[in-house]
Amino acid sequence: MNESLLRRHRRCCPVSALALVNSILLAGFASAQTTNAPVKLPTVVVTGESEADAKVQPAFLPAVEGTRIYSGKKTSVLDLDALPTIVNNNYRQALALTPGLLLSEESTPLVSIGYRGLSPHRTMFMQVLKDGIPIHADMFGYPEAYYTPPLDTVDRMEFIHGGASLMYGPQPGGALNYVTHLPSRAAKFSGGTSQIFGSDGLYSTFNYASGTEGRVGYYAYYNHRQADGFRAANSDVNLHTGSVKLVLDADTDSRLIFAFDGYQEEHGEPGGLSLTAGPNYNVDRTATTRFNDRFRLERYFPSLTWEKDFSEGTKLELKAWGGYYSRFSKRQTGGGFGTVAAGAGNAIEFQEFYTAAAEARLRHDWQMGEHTHTFAGGVMLYHLDSPRVDKTGTTPTAEDGVIARSADRDMLYAPIFVENKFTFDKLSITPGLRIENIVQGVREKVNTSKTAPTPPTPAVPLGAKDEHSFVPLVGLGLEYELKPKVSAYANVSQSYRPMIFTAAVPEGGGTVVNNDLAEGKSWQYELGLRGHPQPWLTWDTSLFYLDFENQVGSVGSAVAGTLTFQNVGRSIHQGWEGAVELDLVGLYDQVNKSDAADRWGSVSLYANAMLLDAAFKGGANNGKAPQYAPEYLLRTGVNYRWRDRAKVSFLGTFVDDHFADDANTAAFQVPAYMTWDLTAEFKVYKDSVSILAGVNNLFGEDYYSRIRGDGIDPAYGRNYYVGVSVKF
Repeated sequence: MNESLLRRHRRCCPVSALALVNSILLAGFASAQTTNAPVKLPTVVVTGESEADAKVQPAFLPAVEGTRIYSGKKTSVLDLDALPTIVNNNYRQALALTPGLLLSEESTPLVSIGYRGLSPHRTMFMQVLKDGIPIHADMFGYPEAYYTPPLDTVDRMEFIHGGASLMYGPQPGGALNYVTHLPSRAAKFSGGTSQIFGSDGLYSTFNYASGTEGRVGYYAYYNHRQADGFRAANSDVNLHTGSVKLVLDADTDSRLIFAFDGYQEEHGEPGGLSLTAGPNYNVDRTATTRFNDRFRLERYFPSLTWEKDFSEGTKLELKAWGGYYSRFSKRQTGGGFGTVAAGAGNAIEFQEFYTAAAEARLRHDWQMGEHTHTFAGGVMLYHLDSPRVDKTGTTPTAEDGVIARSADRDMLYAPIFVENKFTFDKLSITPGLRIENIVQGVREKVNTSKTAPTPPTPAVPLGAKDEHSFVPLVGLGLEYELKPKVSAYANVSQSYRPMIFTAAVPEGGGTVVNNDLAEGKSWQYELGLRGHPQPWLTWDTSLFYLDFENQVGSVGSAVAGTLTFQNVGRSIHQGWEGAVELDLVGLYDQVNKSDAADRWGSVSLYANAMLLDAAFKGGANNGKAPQYAPEYLLRTGVNYRWRDRAKVSFLGTFVDDHFADDANTAAFQVPAYMTWDLTAEFKVYKDSVSILAGVNNLFGEDYYSRIRGDGIDPAYGRNYYVGVSVKF
């Protein structure tokens, strides 16, 4: 894209999005004012659905669901059934209908999602859960979500925006919860298989069986994905994952759910490029700079859930989970930003995570005067042991070597959280309190960079640290029903980010931690208006303000022996988010009293945007923008759906230029980009056989959205897939 087009692209997109959203919001609100109020039906609580029962779901979470309160919080339901089947876990498509979530794209199975200018790396500033259970390697000491479930098995994703996630955890980036399919209750046995083939050797298969026999329901799947990747070498992927879910007495007031997940994945790391030295991005964006770097992940996790409905307004949920998680990487020494690694050896890193945890949640409706109020609260007990070993290999491909560093890490986490929704006719007030209680410990057993330094540098004692944090967090949510299915909401919440393991005891011999290092804390404010006043219109618009102080970062260079972990400053993130979806055929039917949607299907236009102003205030990066904080992020497109027999989506993503580091260095600038995906799914034989096809990055946009210390990580160019899905 030339410079003049780039400037025009950056100017027009936010303004156009804002105009589109505001005009449709005004029309929808006017319609709600003039339409006769519909009969208000009782809330139907759906905690998950089977593959066979898939249907389009509401865009927002209800005020109360199960043991959780959502009133006064900004929420989104990312309904994957609204789109054609998403192939190869393409999160650019999965996030299409939700504002503010920035995807830092890469061609591996790993996922990095940021929010409102918070770092996207492995979604580390966000709570990430699967069926309400945390799936980070460790919730705090190493909060990186290397594992995510295959989207084929996900019914929907629930996102609680901003700091309104006190019910899940204290991270400032909100909470993303994957809700997976439940067993089918319509038959004793059902199942399906999909076989997908695509560019660069892509092959994906997803196979499942589901049903209910007597009191027991079952759902099991196996997913395998492999690809050669589009880079010249070492960009291959090989993934195997499966799960078994058993549900006892699903139709009663006391349900027992057992699940077991297994996951194995390996991929190559082809290294980064640059615009100047080494393999040049502008000359060959498929070039490889690291031919021997590999990454492996394993995860085996069982869980057990007991749900008890004592009455319609009193519910108890008990969960227990645990298991084994490991992360292995080997990376050749030598090389730099965008240059070929040429060292004679490699660095081998192996981390293990042994988790045991339990959580209890209670929801109880209670009466005061003429109104019904709702209490929700719970407690979690979470224990983690995480040994880490770093070795030095003697060859670029070595799988083992001499121990350079070894440490034992552990954490005990015991939070308590309570909320109460006070209801006064159309107004609800929901105060919340979360007590964070975290004990972390790190013990170095070996560190050759400290005990055997290069003279005249003196030896450094092995690190040992215990950290106990006891932090109360508060939140307050308000919601007022302006008209049926139209409400205003406001929320203010505290967030908290404790010290991670590497900041507690740094690995390098020349690396230190300031004695007065404080944990990061934030306040987040939100004021919004949302509605679903007509079946053909859904919208949400809000202003937000995030004040994040005492952020922990590093200053200096580990190579020079002057790297210091310290509080690098306070940042202010403020802006606007809006989302709208308009079904043109539904609108036509209402105006003309017709049934065109039944005959021809629905055509939904959607747009969502975030306008962001983020900057550091004080500290080493004063006045600079935080990493991955574009001034605008816009998604727009059209979805066509006909009788659940045909789905076609044309999905666009537009992102302003931004930096991939907090220092805003020139080499880490990510230029603005726009990319489109075209995907389709057609049932060709009854309800059993479907054809899937798609072109990702339809117009071949040349872009990247991820830069790491080893260089620019090119995004995938135009690529294709086609496949078949059979259900029985």
